[in-house]
Amino acid sequence: MNYVVVSSVGAVFMGFFVLFIRMKAAKKPTNAKKIILPPIFMSSGAFMYLVPQFRLTPMEILEAVIVGMLFSILLIKTSKFEIRDNDIYLKRSKAFIFILIGLLVLRLVLKTILSSTIDIGQLSGMFFLLAFSMIVPWRIGMYRDYKKLFKQLHGKH
Repeated sequence: MNYVVVSSVGAVFMGFFVLFIRMKAAKKPTNAKKIILPPIFMSSGAFMYLVPQFRLTPMEILEAVIVGMLFSILLIKTSKFEIRDNDIYLKRSKAFIFILIGLLVLRLVLKTILSSTIDIGQLSGMFFLLAFSMIVPWRIGMYRDYKKLFKQLHGKH
């Protein structure tokens, strides 16, 4: 149970870190690199699956990927760009903050419930895969929206 508490506290700090980064990012113009790099950096976390205790069953993989992709819909819907001062900015969204906090609370509740039936290593593997399955479609959607505005702004096809 101690691992669940420690990882939950870590998740709360990460959630607030993401909120802080997101609010700060809205003040500066964005670019394709800022959209694409986070999932690439996060992908290194998949090395955890080299350790047997983190490996997942096919059903756990399927569940984590489906839930992550469903959660990504909320993030995609609340991530919009706008052209300001001849640059592309991520629009601030009050809904994004509530959605991110809601997803964090849901994650903590699920982790608490599932930790009684799923080994902590496998559960960690599932939540990593869930987060990755949420971030990749979200960033792909952001990239597509960014490229549309980039073409509009620079007239490139």
